[in-house]
This record gives sequence, C-alpha cells and structure tokens, in this order.
Amino acid sequence: MVTQVDARQTSAVENLPALDDRFTIAAESLEGFRRDGHVRIDGLASEAEVARFRPAIETTAERVRWDRRPIEERDTYGKAFVQAANLWQHDPVVAQFTLAPRFGAVAAALLGVDRVRIYHDQALLKEPGGGHTPWHQDQYYWPLDTLDTVTMWMPLVAVVDPVEGMTFGNGTHGQGDLGGGVISDDSDRRFEALVAARAIGLHTYRGFRPGDTTFHRGWTLHRASANPTERVRSVMTVIYVADGARVAVPAGPAQEFDRRLWLGGQDPGTPVGGDGNPLIARTRGANRPDRT
Repeated sequence: MVTQVDARQTSAVENLPALDDRFTIAAESLEGFRRDGHVRIDGLASEAEVARFRPAIETTAERVRWDRRPIEERDTYGKAFVQAANLWQHDPVVAQFTLAPRFGAVAAALLGVDRVRIYHDQALLKEPGGGHTPWHQDQYYWPLDTLDTVTMWMPLVAVVDPVEGMTFGNGTHGQGDLGGGVISDDSDRRFEALVAARAIGLHTYRGFRPGDTTFHRGWTLHRASANPTERVRSVMTVIYVADGARVAVPAGPAQEFDRRLWLGGQDPGTPVGGDGNPLIARTRGANRPDRT
C-alpha cells in the first residue's frame, strides 16, 4: 500500500481531474441494468481525463502484474490478458481514479443503494495476440453475503473492430451460480452449452472510446473476444460492493482465497470495511447519486 508520497507525486495528484462531480444516468439505463444485469454508459470519463490516468495505470499494472511468463507458456485464462489488481494501493494517481466519487456514485445508483465500498480494482491488459476471455461469473469468487455487487469496465484506449467489448448473458444475474466453476476452458464449454440449452439472449457491446464503460452485476455471465491486433487493449475495472454488506462463510477454496486477499482476512459475519475496502466519498453537491 502507498504509505509515503513524495513532493512530485503530491503535485501530480493535485493537478489531476478530481472526478468528484455528479453524473446523470438515463432512466432507460437504470431500467436496462435492472432487467439485464448489465448496461453501457458512454462518456463516464472524458478522453482527456482518461489520458491523464492511463500512463500511471499501465505502468503500475506492469510493475505489479501477477504472471510474467511469455504468452505462449500460459493457459487459456493466462493468455486472455495481463492481470494486475489493487493498483490503487500502489500508486496515488491510480488511487484517485479507483476511488473516484463520480464512478462510485454511478455504481451506487445502479445498485439502488446509498453508498458503495471498493472490493478491489483490476487492470486487464489484453496483449497483441491475446486470447479470448472464457465465459465466467465473477461472484463465484466473492465471499460476500449480498447480491449488491457491480463491476465497472472502462477501456483506456479505443476498442473497435475486430476487438469487441464484453458479451453478456441477459438476465443471468438473477439466476445465481450457474455451475461453471473457475475461469477455464472447462467453464467456457459448460457455459456455452448452458447458453444454448436455455436459449439465453446475448448482447455484445462494440465501438468504445476511452472513458466509455459497461457495468455488470456479480452473477452476470460474460466473456470477451481475443485481440488479433498489434495494439494492447487496456482496460481498468473497479468492483464495488454495497456499504453494509458482510463477509460470508467462504464457499470453497476460491472464496477463501479472496477472503484473505481482498478482505484482509476479515471474519465471516463482519461488515466489509477496513483499509482495503474504503467507502467511496460522495460526489460534490449531492447527498445521494442522481438516479434520473
């Protein structure tokens, strides 16, 4: 975690966009999110704002990335992207992005709650030649006693054909654990068969500018396409959980791992909180997120 900030870092943070103003969400976006479990919200950050944060996010992600093997030596999930998490704890510039009141207020409004906390952030850098991201459900990993979780997915670069945004299974957020297990080739096959068997409607988002976003609930089934281009597809994600949620008894090794990693080993039954899961500050001039 960042514990010391030198004068240059302090100056850099002071000169960054504050990202603390209100953002109005269209009524149809709220309705679509509640119905489908996912929504696209364009222009949540401007291209100019993203450009100010992108170098710090990408540099920090490279510094703290988990897997440094050549792409050809990784499994399917490892080939999907370079993965680095809790960047906000390693760089004060990234912290200003991850903890942005503007983003947190939108997450709270979509969930219909007053305020949210950070579960963790995660940079996903899909390299040139990077593979597809298999079908999966995020909340399979999360030892939380609530369904009020949501992930913000924001490209830091333009995402245009032949690279797509994510594909979502409409309404799957309301179906709970669909039994795919951990992200893998096996989960991909299981979920592909389930989508066909249940005739689940799919939606793929395309054509993103930096700062356009999608949000999806924890149980929403999703995948992403490969990157056949020579450009890195840089994306920053932030996972939010409703303030007041409690740590659940882990349902298996994956959730026990997350309890220790993202929740600081908090005991089941205790409220999510502490240094690793800060409450997002309110936006300027508003006591609650604008929901109209």
